[in-house]
Amino acid sequence: MSYVQFSIEKIVELCSIPSPTGFTHKAIQYLIEEFKKLGFSYKLTPKNSLIVDLGHGESNALLLVAHVDTLGAMVKSIKNNGRLSITKIGSYPYNHIENENCIIHTREGKEFTGTVYLTHPSVHVYNDVGTLKRTEENIEVVLDQKVSNEEEVRELGIMPGDFISFEPRTVVTKTGFIKSRHLDDKAGVGILLGLAKAIRDYSTEPTRKVYMMFTSYEEVGHGAASSIPNDVTEIISVDMGAVGADLNSNVYSVSICAKDSGGPYDYEVINKLIKAANIAQVNYTVDVYPYYGSDVESSLRAGYDIKHGLVGPGVYASHGYERTHIDALEATLKLLQSYLELE
Repeated sequence: MSYVQFSIEKIVELCSIPSPTGFTHKAIQYLIEEFKKLGFSYKLTPKNSLIVDLGHGESNALLLVAHVDTLGAMVKSIKNNGRLSITKIGSYPYNHIENENCIIHTREGKEFTGTVYLTHPSVHVYNDVGTLKRTEENIEVVLDQKVSNEEEVRELGIMPGDFISFEPRTVVTKTGFIKSRHLDDKAGVGILLGLAKAIRDYSTEPTRKVYMMFTSYEEVGHGAASSIPNDVTEIISVDMGAVGADLNSNVYSVSICAKDSGGPYDYEVINKLIKAANIAQVNYTVDVYPYYGSDVESSLRAGYDIKHGLVGPGVYASHGYERTHIDALEATLKLLQSYLELE
């Protein structure tokens, strides 16, 4: 199996594991088991980030970071009619989750399915289905349970503060497209697993010490704000590349981000990433993302004195039902392999 095929297999498996921000323990445990198989040492931080030591040097370490947490929701309140009001976890418009199936995860470990609907969902009853404003007040979860009031819902064990995950609907097409919720950033996590396997197999031999970090709070802005190893001098986020109007990025290439909403990325790191892409002879673009933040920016805001960069496969329809292509995954993996081998 090629390293990119290995990455795709891991992406599909990861997408099947619910992990909205703050509820990432199952995804982190999955990664622990994967790195045990690969033979690398690791540690789990109090904040539920996983740090893996890939060796190859004593100082001037590079940290590659991706996040396992995804968009999701939380039960805000239980309505008198037995439906659930929700509050968002992460940033997305409500129309991106309208009519989606979901799972409610109780504090006791139970799971209940449901569907996210408008409060006026039927065109045969309401004349404002198309125009009703998509707001917190007009969105609710209808449970797949015979309940009609708050008391019956509470008897199930559901309460405010329970996490809600959305059905990923993961599909890998014969033509190489990967379509799923949560490719942000399970695509990046899968790519790093493929890279770790390449290092384990000596197909990639880094010229410096390398760590990987998998965070649990990126979608709310403080994923990599703590627990950076002391010998790290450079951090590269491996996250999705934004695709859209006025950008060069596409779902067949790796995107190198020169600037996002947090400002420019490190000049030398971006130049070196471009050099690595050219050496690897992969399709790449250099882009400016207007509405974007990454794990590494939280490291900078926390006061870490490090160089920083951001790369990732081009992903279309970010924070919705996302899509990318095997070509973009392969280009990202090959760029990172090339980058690790540069002096």
